[in-house]
Amino acid sequence: MAFMCATGKHRKPGRVKRTTAQAAGVAALTTTGVIGTLAASPALAAENAAEQTGLTPVVTVSDDVAEQISAQADAQKQAAEQQAAEEAAAKAAAAKVKEEREARARAARESERKRLNAFVAPIVHSYVSTAYKASSSLWSSGSHTGIDFHAASGTSVHAVGSGTVVSTGWGGAYGNQIVIRMADGMYTQYGHLSSIGVTVGQKVVPGQQIGLSGATGNVTGPHLHFEARTSPDYGSDVDPIAYLRNHGVNV
Repeated sequence: MAFMCATGKHRKPGRVKRTTAQAAGVAALTTTGVIGTLAASPALAAENAAEQTGLTPVVTVSDDVAEQISAQADAQKQAAEQQAAEEAAAKAAAAKVKEEREARARAARESERKRLNAFVAPIVHSYVSTAYKASSSLWSSGSHTGIDFHAASGTSVHAVGSGTVVSTGWGGAYGNQIVIRMADGMYTQYGHLSSIGVTVGQKVVPGQQIGLSGATGNVTGPHLHFEARTSPDYGSDVDPIAYLRNHGVNV
């Protein structure tokens, strides 16, 4: 009887060893949490309880449970890949928006720079009625120190370029005048005005209205007298047509 009893006790651990080998393959998965929810299921819990030896807990996993574990692992992997793809797409979209915004800002700055560096005629749709250095007793110097643009009284007069107003008011033979220091260091003068629309120290940009043409001062009729100078003072005049043409104005 003692021999039979020993033999019976020897067979039971044999079944434990067989199931232990199957459970060992799952042990690593349980540490990652993949089968955490499966292990908590009633069927699996019952199966675990049935295989307790009193010394070593053993998990027996059927083919269905293994397939569920594999499917859950695949789902988690796909979810992680999808999240990574969505994050990459969001970063790419944000980078594109930033790049487009910076490109628009650069284009706007370049457009503004070109506008501020551009030159225009002081009166639109006009022409030069009296040339530079034309001779006449009408001028105290004996010759014309600027050019005259044909214009009826009250015609809009524009700054030819960017600059700062350095002088306004009565200018003797020039009548009401404006003198502007240009961004390139030269000076422009606008004479015989009927109205002055800017003040000393004011910044102006190309095409900005600064006054209205008229017939104040020493004139025979309304027009705009325009000069280009190297200083704000009378006698420093240069050829105004050449000056304007050098800045792209067709006169």
